[in-house]
Amino acid sequence: MDLDALAALLRRSRRAVVMTGAGISTESGLPDFRSPTGLWSGTNPAEILSLRAFYSDPERFFRFYRDTLAPWRNARPNAAHRALAALERAGLIRAVITQNIDSLHQAAGSQRVIELHGNLRQATCPRCGKFYPIVAVDDALAAGRLPRCADCSDLIKPDVVLFDENLPERAVADAIAEADAADLMLVVGSSLTVGPANQLPGLVLANGHPVVLINLGPTMYDQTATAVLAAPAGQALPRLCAVLGLNPRSELA
Repeated sequence: MDLDALAALLRRSRRAVVMTGAGISTESGLPDFRSPTGLWSGTNPAEILSLRAFYSDPERFFRFYRDTLAPWRNARPNAAHRALAALERAGLIRAVITQNIDSLHQAAGSQRVIELHGNLRQATCPRCGKFYPIVAVDDALAAGRLPRCADCSDLIKPDVVLFDENLPERAVADAIAEADAADLMLVVGSSLTVGPANQLPGLVLANGHPVVLINLGPTMYDQTATAVLAAPAGQALPRLCAVLGLNPRSELA
């Protein structure tokens, strides 16, 4: 399948959705996770980013947050993020389901974003559920102390899903509903190795609808997907917009 054929699929679709993974953000300077040079190369992430690690060694957890995750908030959307926002504005996609925590889809202008793994915009108290702006974590660390809840004194954590936590129920329900209703799914920059997100393309296929993968690496759906486009998202999606007569840059101006 070439981009002209994909554009034709989008034009005929009425309920297209997009699912994205870390690969869409690498062109914004953020690492992926599981490639040989990814964030988890040579380390066990559960030793740092689990709820057990959060409580047993909070100093290490927050060092990783401060040194590695917090700087992600300085990243800017790339051409792929802007292209998806343009496709949504044109009414060609209904939603973006993302495994990413970087909020770059929203920064690019996407309105309907379902965040399966949380985000770095806010923090939460695991004990009482109180929400805080993420600056509450940053201010506490800058002052040389651990961030604690003003109501119950428990540690508060960035609102990202840790390795031994369940995904947000509302986000999972919304993602399943969008996938079940979809008549086309584009999967962009995801290795599709992490469940339950990796089950969503299978739901679309089981309903008899096409799934198109735009990814540089292999996935578990390469043999069953309708098409696989082995191209960087930052090149493929803007070219797709051009075929469709959309100009993401001019629309954002």
